[in-house]
Amino acid sequence: MVVPGPSGRPSDSTSGNALGIVPAAQPPLWRDERFWKVFFQVVAVIVVASVLAIALTNMNRNLALQGRNFNFAFLTQVAGFNIGESILPFTRSDSYLYAFFVGFVNTLRLIFVAIPFATILGLVAGIASFSSNWLLRKLSLLYVEVMRNIPILLVLFIWYFVVFFGITGTEDLTQASPLLLLSKKGIWIPWPAPTAMAWASFALLGGGAIAAFLISRWRTKIMTEQGDPGKNQLYMLLGLGVAGLLIFFFGLGWRFPGGPDSNSVTGGLKASLEYSAMLMALAAHTGAFIAEVVRAGIQSVSKGQWEASRASGLSQMQTMQLVVIPQALRVIVPSLNSQYITLNKNSSLALAIGYPEIFSVSQTTLNQAGRAVEILLLLTVTFLLLNLITSFIMNRINAAVQFTER
Repeated sequence: MVVPGPSGRPSDSTSGNALGIVPAAQPPLWRDERFWKVFFQVVAVIVVASVLAIALTNMNRNLALQGRNFNFAFLTQVAGFNIGESILPFTRSDSYLYAFFVGFVNTLRLIFVAIPFATILGLVAGIASFSSNWLLRKLSLLYVEVMRNIPILLVLFIWYFVVFFGITGTEDLTQASPLLLLSKKGIWIPWPAPTAMAWASFALLGGGAIAAFLISRWRTKIMTEQGDPGKNQLYMLLGLGVAGLLIFFFGLGWRFPGGPDSNSVTGGLKASLEYSAMLMALAAHTGAFIAEVVRAGIQSVSKGQWEASRASGLSQMQTMQLVVIPQALRVIVPSLNSQYITLNKNSSLALAIGYPEIFSVSQTTLNQAGRAVEILLLLTVTFLLLNLITSFIMNRINAAVQFTER
């Protein structure tokens, strides 16, 4: 029986059953949307697992028919081949595993230099596309359109066969510039001497770079928050810049290459034509795509931001540095992740000109050991880990440049 409350209505303390409310019946299982979501996911997992199990079973059966089994024991065997270029010592008596590691280091050596070059080139070309100088703007457009519409393998062949071998196709030394020696055996550039003074100079340059970064952030903060031109901080930066140039030119103990022939060059740093061509191809090709990313990021900043900055008295350079670029980074950085991963994968094209990176070493190992499945799996895992690490680093950078919402 329903007990009326003071207002004549049923009391809130009464139960649903007392009010005559009948709970809704549960729908049948086949009409439950949650059930079908889980069901299809389970079916997908079962199908994928079944396909993998069938593939692995067939692979093991075929390997057994050939008198082999799936294992990586061959990696400890003697490689029996030489690696033409390496910063690590390697001989024919070393193992396949060490050869694979040497090839991986050669790949990293290529990637670690190509990424900064491509980034700087793309940043300059992207900003140049907004220049008021007609010639600079058109040159940037020409570079981007040409590089983005031809395959990177063609760019590689142009650098290797046309540029480098066009300048020098013999072992005779060619003085391409006062700082550059070329021959069929490689390229020599000036390089600091490994002395105690040079290491101390490197430490000073590193400390100066950190100090310049902190002072630059300090100057940006007072310019944006207080409206101060930041002249004192600018003088500090100029002083650090002058000191850095003096240390760079006179403190590192530069050694310049020289010699009567390519077999007796002393001083400087040598890089093979294969490494140099692959480096330039990766930087030039990827830089064009990064330039488009930079251009799109700058265009994502509303025109009102430009007009307000110019109206407040900022120059075009200050507007770009203080207003546009910080906002454009939110768009630029996520796309850079894809470009860097593409650069990592394109490094395997060095096989086409004989640079001994990880793919080239793996192919030689495959030809000798005949372990196709194991070697391809090792290559897959290596590139997967390399790209996952690249993606992780770029995601951290992306999180740092995003605006914090309150």
